[in-house]
Amino acid sequence: MEKVVIVACGSYMDSGYGCPGEWRCLKAAAMGDGHFEGPSQVIAFVKCECPGRTLAPNTGMAIKLSEIKPDKIYMSSCMVNAKPGCPYADAQEMADIIEKKTGIKVILGTHDYT
Repeated sequence: MEKVVIVACGSYMDSGYGCPGEWRCLKAAAMGDGHFEGPSQVIAFVKCECPGRTLAPNTGMAIKLSEIKPDKIYMSSCMVNAKPGCPYADAQEMADIIEKKTGIKVILGTHDYT
């Protein structure tokens, strides 16, 4: 079973714009739906907070504290597809920063649920 970290947009989640929280990402991971290749174990869930300066360090710290190296890191669908998007950085830019910091492949999106 693949071990994963999920990174989500705190502002989007807290505002209730179609994402009631992390349940859809967790469901997709557990079921192996959406962008997951099969059922996955979520070892950390990181909530990005504006303006995002702490996202990469917090992701690294979550991995360190879990004491389990993830196989992949997933940017939540709300973070990737939000309209309006993040005013500070686009999802690909954030993914590149996290990947450079951790050395772990970052996948854009978690699920396609509506």
